[in-house]
Amino acid sequence: MKQSKHISVVLGLIFICTNLIAQNYQSAESVEYDPSQNRFLISNGNNILARASDGTLSYFGNGSSSHGLEILGENVFGLSGNIMRAYNLETAEEVMSITLSGAGLFLNGLTSDGVENLYATDFSNRTIYKINVADLNNPTQEIIVSNTVKVPNGIIYDGANNRLIYVTWLNNADIRQVDLSDNSVSVITTTTLGNIDGIDDDSAGNYYISSWNPDAITKYDSNFENPITVSTPGLNSPADIGYAQAIDTLAIPQGNSVDYIGFEVVSPTKELESSKYGLTAFPNPVVASSWIQFELEHNSVVDLILYDMNGNLVHKLIEGQVMTGQQKVLLAGLDLSAGIYTCFLKVSTKSSKLNTVDIGSINIFIE
Repeated sequence: MKQSKHISVVLGLIFICTNLIAQNYQSAESVEYDPSQNRFLISNGNNILARASDGTLSYFGNGSSSHGLEILGENVFGLSGNIMRAYNLETAEEVMSITLSGAGLFLNGLTSDGVENLYATDFSNRTIYKINVADLNNPTQEIIVSNTVKVPNGIIYDGANNRLIYVTWLNNADIRQVDLSDNSVSVITTTTLGNIDGIDDDSAGNYYISSWNPDAITKYDSNFENPITVSTPGLNSPADIGYAQAIDTLAIPQGNSVDYIGFEVVSPTKELESSKYGLTAFPNPVVASSWIQFELEHNSVVDLILYDMNGNLVHKLIEGQVMTGQQKVLLAGLDLSAGIYTCFLKVSTKSSKLNTVDIGSINIFIE
């Protein structure tokens, strides 16, 4: 009898990718975890969806949010156009609504200091708002950054360093910070990414960002150094990601789907082999925590292709331009029969003097 094994996605640790009732996700944009009821809330067009721990999707009352979501205290706050609304987590009833004066119709990212202040990015006008909600009946607002220079998108509060961190749009997007002592803006790090959408952190102080060019999640350490670029088959325009620290799960909204990624420390003892460019299958034989990894010294055109033992093409994991640095390719949602597979890595690098093409390969095993 032919055996089949579902290879779940891993991001540095165990990756569990689930597209649950994807037909109900129509414009999934932002995700927040609600620990009080062990569920995720998702801004989805003109409504808010709730995903229960068993994967069941339902409407969160009549809640409305097209973009950023943020849970603060007993309420969830959401952005739509130039309005921020708040809903009680238990009853789903609206408890606050405020129109942000001077805002364009594209309020986007949302974060909070965990006490009484929320911060929202205005994608249209390149500004950042501070909204105090200590009194829900009388919230106050002010623009604390009148010119973000580059178009702002996702945003996160970093209390340890008294700053906001926001990611930016368009080509060569960078990651910037707002010093909350004087609201000055500076660049944390530049990237060659295009259209960075979301940012969130885990309990260990690592940061994750989502980009559209390439479609990837990039993980940084607490100093925004040592980036690891992660690609997954099928990842498409990942939006405002949310990391649920209480259950170590990263949620990646992508319009018509949301991927939920669980984390668990993985022992390196099952690593089997390494090839040119450090091409590694880890662990191998494949388990629920396997991925393929390699490293580039230069920006290159990469083909990463999986073949079965008969030489038949199974899947093109990567096909196109890849940036320098460490790459992880998650075997997301691939259903592979038991057997031996060969993964070929073709790297084409152009310079002013010559063009080079190198090929490395490894075998991976499905039991």
